[in-house]
Amino acid sequence: MSGDLSVDLSVVVPAYNEEQRLGPTLDALRDHLETTHRGAWELIVVDDGSTDRTAEIAAEASAADPRVQLLRGGRNRGKGHALRLGVLATYGRRVLVTDADLAAPIEELDHLDKALTDGHAAAIGSRARPGATIDTHQHRLRELLGRTGNFLIRSVAVPGIRDTQCGFKLFDGDRAREAFAASRLHGWGIDVEILQYFRRAGWPVAEVPVRWSHQEGSKVRPLDYVKVLAELTSLKVRMVRRADVLVALLFLALSVFLYSSRWTAPAHRYIPDSLQDQNQWEWFFAVTADNVRHLNNPLFTTLQNVPDGVNLMANTVMLGLSVPLAPVTWLLGPAVALNVAMTGGLTATAVSWYALIRRRLVPHRGAAAVGAALAAFAPPMVSHANAHPNFIVLFMIPLIIERALRLCEGTRVVRDGVVLGLCTTYQIFLGEEPLLLAALGMLLFALAYAAVRRDVARAAWRPLARGLGIALAVTVPLVAYPLYWQFFGPQSYKSVLHGDNAGNSPLAFLSFAERSLAGSHETADHLAMNPTEQNAFYGWPLAVLAFAIVVRLWERTVVKALAFTVLAAALLSLGPKFRVPLTDIVLPGPWAALSGRPLFESVIESRVAMVCAPALGMLLALALSQLLLAPRRAHRFAGVAAVVLALLPVFPAPLKAVDRVDVPPFIAQGTWRTYLGKGETLVPVPVPDPANAEGLHWQVAAGLGFRIPGGYFNGPWGPDRVGIYGPSPRNTSNLLRDVRSSGRVPEVTPAWREAVRRDLEYWKAGLLVLAPQQNDGQLRATVDALLGRPGKWVDGVWIWDLRKGS
Repeated sequence: MSGDLSVDLSVVVPAYNEEQRLGPTLDALRDHLETTHRGAWELIVVDDGSTDRTAEIAAEASAADPRVQLLRGGRNRGKGHALRLGVLATYGRRVLVTDADLAAPIEELDHLDKALTDGHAAAIGSRARPGATIDTHQHRLRELLGRTGNFLIRSVAVPGIRDTQCGFKLFDGDRAREAFAASRLHGWGIDVEILQYFRRAGWPVAEVPVRWSHQEGSKVRPLDYVKVLAELTSLKVRMVRRADVLVALLFLALSVFLYSSRWTAPAHRYIPDSLQDQNQWEWFFAVTADNVRHLNNPLFTTLQNVPDGVNLMANTVMLGLSVPLAPVTWLLGPAVALNVAMTGGLTATAVSWYALIRRRLVPHRGAAAVGAALAAFAPPMVSHANAHPNFIVLFMIPLIIERALRLCEGTRVVRDGVVLGLCTTYQIFLGEEPLLLAALGMLLFALAYAAVRRDVARAAWRPLARGLGIALAVTVPLVAYPLYWQFFGPQSYKSVLHGDNAGNSPLAFLSFAERSLAGSHETADHLAMNPTEQNAFYGWPLAVLAFAIVVRLWERTVVKALAFTVLAAALLSLGPKFRVPLTDIVLPGPWAALSGRPLFESVIESRVAMVCAPALGMLLALALSQLLLAPRRAHRFAGVAAVVLALLPVFPAPLKAVDRVDVPPFIAQGTWRTYLGKGETLVPVPVPDPANAEGLHWQVAAGLGFRIPGGYFNGPWGPDRVGIYGPSPRNTSNLLRDVRSSGRVPEVTPAWREAVRRDLEYWKAGLLVLAPQQNDGQLRATVDALLGRPGKWVDGVWIWDLRKGS
């Protein structure tokens, strides 16, 4: 409804059982409007089902002055319902809503009116802005509860506005009628709902300090703030579109499809392409849950690598997930908890990219969904889905990017800086290396964007720098102790060596990963370190499509920045040097400038190519959004067909899973308990290491009841404390590993027996256990010779009892 040009101002007063205050309030309103307001006005009282004389008083005022109108709302349905009826009945160019108690005097209307004259669409009276005065305070407890409730409301629903609940607001009439017509809430939450509507529409809202005084008989109670929060939560749920829910369900279905072979029996299925990482990660979840249960230090354990232990903070135990999922681990076991973490985390990552792309790039849900799917399920992500939850549970990264973009806008620098700091803190406890790579990708994008749009960069750098400083101030105190423990605590190390061939081959970008529909094991294995590190493999059709998209949309700044990000990340991922395909020419790579720097020295450089996945997803979303809106059907069909043909070869196939090796009854049934004394360790043969970590699975099956030497973790080696995978080498562990791999029984000399004796004492060994495995006969013969006595077959394993007197 458009405002009647003959009415300049409409005043709406919701009233419920206000017989004591309504008469004086209407007199004050009429006197002020009559004497100071130049234009025509109307005053609408909405009776919200009062049980006293409220309606009669309003009717008498209406009979005395036709500019005063009474609307009856029937039964009592709440302030929101009354305001909606009143505002939709107005005709004014401007609409003022005020409570019947006139806690904010009508004389404050002039301040609000000035804000609308200055170009705002709404002006809300505020008791919290500098310049506001409070003549009469509430009881201190009531005031504290009210401020707390208002803080929660504005934090959850309308950040940036300090006082959402003051009932004195002036609106542009047409916009007010549009917003109230779209409103759904019946209670006090309508104030926030209307402000949210204005914010989403981009209509500027001014918060104006006013004079305010507490009036006895106020209808607002402290618990009403709880009701407002409940209403707003319900509203947010109703605002979720079915299409968004469908997209999330499709992402969940794709994640379950990927892990379908494991979900059939999580505790009894193993992903062979994880190598030994599944054993390691299940152990991480188990030991974290055990630490939580017993209130132990979650940053360190001596269950592995006796007697030195393992610095858990220096290993990626993902405390941000393993701690919250501790109840799942207790009830259903670490295998199920790990499956939940990886399946749910991958789904959440896709949903998070979808939300970012929709909010920042394209409004089209289908285009955003396809882009997010590529970001979350690209071949490198599927490769890491075999074994590395820290590289697929990335739902915080889009949230960090969104908050950084808000900082560039400079509207709420302090709040956005604090939120960015909290997001960064949480991501540190999910995975530090992905955070580092994300920061590198964001830096590449920012440099490219700034080079093209220097005006935007000049406007953004100050609030961004200030916000980053605030984020740093929030993050550092929260992570200082864990990071100190990681870098300087027991069993900390300086860097991790990955060898000289950790970069991508240029051919990898044009090839297909093993678990892609068009992929093969032979091709991928030749171009990658192992099945968990196929970090490029986007395929030549997608590369061609990305090039076509960049050429077609080159005029857009964001496309230039995304294209630079993809190319720069791809070049960095080649490593410090790379060979030109099909030649013997070796060229230096740009990674050489970073490879020796702090933090970067431990990064597997081929992983930088993972930055390309979300950038390519965003390019794809931009192209699809234009294609789907193309006026000619033929163009739409051809474009969508090209996208399908590019994506189909890299569509993920389910991860391979096989039946798990059974835990020997000696371990599973607890027989081991009768053979271990206090403080003694159980030594699996061979000693567990990153190539054979089944001993960790034994520990988990035994409820972490015994400790073991060796293990699978990152720890220090040598006087320089260089990071290596697994324990520092010892004579016995090296010997038994060589026997298992070669099948040759060595000549056992007195020197070997003495070296083994020292190692067993160092490990506090009470029991050696050999389960059936490759070359187990040779291993048994070797241990028999080293100890000078034969082993004993007990409950499916060979054991050597090392207890004193045995």
